[in-house]
Amino acid sequence: KCRTGPMDIVFVIDSSRSVRPFEFEIMRQFMMDIIGSLDVGPNATRIGVIQYSSQVQNIFSLKTFFTRVDMEKAINSIVPLAQGTMTGLAIQYAMNVAFTTQEGARPLHKKIPRIAIVVTDGRPQDRVTEVATQARNAGIEIYAVGIQRADMNSLRAMASPPLEEHVFLVESFELIQQFGKQFQDKLCGVDMCMDQKHGCQHSCVSTPGSFYCECNLGYRLNVDGKTCSPIDACADGRHGCQHQCVSTRGSYSCRCHAGYYLNQDKKSCSMIDYCSFRNHSCQHECVSIPNGHRCRCRSGFTLQPDSRSCRATDLCNGVDHGCEFKCVSTEGSFHCVCPEGQHLQADGKACGSKCCGTGHVDLVMVIDGSKSVRPQNFELVKQFVNRIVDLLEVSPHGTRVGLVQYSSRVRTEFPLNKYHSADEIKKAVMEVEYMEKGTMTGLALKHMVEHSFSELEGARPLSHNIPRIGLVFTDGRSQDDISEWARKAKESGIVMFAVGVGKAVEEELRAIASEPVEQHFSYSADFTTMTHLVENFKLNICPEEGKGETEIRSPCECEMLVQFQTNTVAILQSLTEKNILWARALAQMTARLEDLEKQIASKK
Repeated sequence: KCRTGPMDIVFVIDSSRSVRPFEFEIMRQFMMDIIGSLDVGPNATRIGVIQYSSQVQNIFSLKTFFTRVDMEKAINSIVPLAQGTMTGLAIQYAMNVAFTTQEGARPLHKKIPRIAIVVTDGRPQDRVTEVATQARNAGIEIYAVGIQRADMNSLRAMASPPLEEHVFLVESFELIQQFGKQFQDKLCGVDMCMDQKHGCQHSCVSTPGSFYCECNLGYRLNVDGKTCSPIDACADGRHGCQHQCVSTRGSYSCRCHAGYYLNQDKKSCSMIDYCSFRNHSCQHECVSIPNGHRCRCRSGFTLQPDSRSCRATDLCNGVDHGCEFKCVSTEGSFHCVCPEGQHLQADGKACGSKCCGTGHVDLVMVIDGSKSVRPQNFELVKQFVNRIVDLLEVSPHGTRVGLVQYSSRVRTEFPLNKYHSADEIKKAVMEVEYMEKGTMTGLALKHMVEHSFSELEGARPLSHNIPRIGLVFTDGRSQDDISEWARKAKESGIVMFAVGVGKAVEEELRAIASEPVEQHFSYSADFTTMTHLVENFKLNICPEEGKGETEIRSPCECEMLVQFQTNTVAILQSLTEKNILWARALAQMTARLEDLEKQIASKK
């Protein structure tokens, strides 16, 4: 029998301006006639078409179509380029692109013929000899078909040897169909698979003068070139399965471990969410695990023996709580408390006494917001203010606190009657914005005297005898005079405290401070070491007379000491009265003994 074996054929068609429209239609029919005589398909003959003029255009590649209908439809839709004749460029494109495996050509080791059919009607406008030689050396068999005006020397330079079998010159486009019949005869060969016992286990593929064996999908050809073995698609490790790979014929599938399900990507696995079934009966939280679930309690709770219910953990006994006085457990947490008369410090653990002995005061703090303070230090100043607030019993009828900031101008941050609790004041302090610029301390003192301690801004009338305390904080020399308004502040009954840091001028601090000056001004060389100034302020607002010298004590200690002294005196008085009674009784007994002695002596 005579039938075509598998080939990779690329038509290289000249569509230069010299090819007239009706002549191009004849070329279309020429290509379709040859394709019609071939056994086309992915495992049979593959067809590609390119056209060229001054440029090259790929119509369809070897991997695009595998049926005659699709190929003929694409050929009928070709629009001629109608420009120059760059035949060498077209052969180079066929070699570098059209006959690559990426474009559908079968690998060379399969020995499937690669055939280029070049059809042209004129002389090339570029060199073809060198590029045609490269193409032939690359394994491409070139048939050169010239029509009418074609140059025979160029055709011979392009074609493969023997030239008499690969060069054709046709006098007109009408005669090209006769060449088509001759060309079909050349492509026709003996079907070796039909005429010989090929021995292929699965399928035999004919080639001109030979054949080779192929295996079905899912199998690979053994080294004998005839028998086939199943392909283990999991063996190469490229399957991408997260858990398990299961080989099937020519393919594979992924499988998940127990308690997991396969995701939509058919490779990765996700754990089954058993908690979503809502039958776990956990009191707090359900946690999915492979093949089931377990219950978990929230922080501060302990899972009970039934593995479902939770009970609050006594964190005070289970952790290093750090409370200075007493730890109180709450649901899932704890907090520290202090004894009566003391308050919890900012760390939430230590206890400190409040200035309870001084009773009620109106306190206005005037803080320096000049540029020399700098933003990070201003935050330390605000913390300093809040530590002073922690010392006070703030309430509408108790201690009232106001805050003033100054630089080149003065701003009331909040007056004495604005806030009624320590927490409100401390929050407002932390929200104060840094002013920067100059240092007008005198202007700030004037503002404090005229406005901050006015009844309009919350100061209680002088007739109520509520102490008025002004605390001025500064870090440098004032840019205006302070003496006048420092004096007027003290003359108006305000007890003035002066706190200096860094480059503060001692002379100015002493001018601001009330008498005795040593107890009313403090200094720290650095913003980070200001904590001791808070204690100084706390001690200096509650003095108590000691033995021969003035001792500074906490006001709470004052009260307790007075109470202790009162109780001690009462006990001593009671003991003294009892001693007097015992002395009288002893004197009476002594007198009676003396009388008895006299009576005995007289009887003798």
